[in-house]
Amino acid sequence: MSKADYPYPEDEFDAISPDAPTGVHRAPRSAWSRWWPFLLVLLVVPVLAYGAVEYLSRTGDLPQSGGGTAQEQPEVPAEEDPAAGEGAGDGTEEPGGEAEPPVEETAPAPEPVLTTPVAVLNGARVSGLAGRVADELTAAGFTDVTPDNASSALPAESTVYVASEELRPTAELVAATIDVPTVEVAPDRAGGGIVVLLVTDPDA
Repeated sequence: MSKADYPYPEDEFDAISPDAPTGVHRAPRSAWSRWWPFLLVLLVVPVLAYGAVEYLSRTGDLPQSGGGTAQEQPEVPAEEDPAAGEGAGDGTEEPGGEAEPPVEETAPAPEPVLTTPVAVLNGARVSGLAGRVADELTAAGFTDVTPDNASSALPAESTVYVASEELRPTAELVAATIDVPTVEVAPDRAGGGIVVLLVTDPDA
């Protein structure tokens, strides 16, 4: 209802003092009373957040970027490679190690040929020396032994002459059988086989 439509005359209660408050009966607020809640939030919230981060970092419950908490993962023992131990005792070389030098296969030494012709020449002027030495060689297994007297120049010591290196194993067996220390490759003296030239008695 507006004042114009008010049907009753004004009385002393309708008169308003010029010093009386008008509008809402509330004193005007100061600037501090309006801003202090915001200032309190700006100061308290960072302090609380910092304290929470410090606490969680000490207890180990600080969340990680991938989610969850930073919990220690149990150490999983490394599984042994079944192939790691192989090669240690079977003679094979493991990768990265020093390679063993290849073993060169040596050809077997040639065996003496007891059918090789052997001539025993007596240059010591000892009667029957060539025959006796020839008998020793025959007893050792040689099958073609001929005794005779020496007619060529004599060496300084008794010598077994051989025609080639291929016959050296046979000549060395002859020398060992009759105790003659010198073996010499000399085709001009040995001919096609072996010649024993005696200048002393091996048994003397």
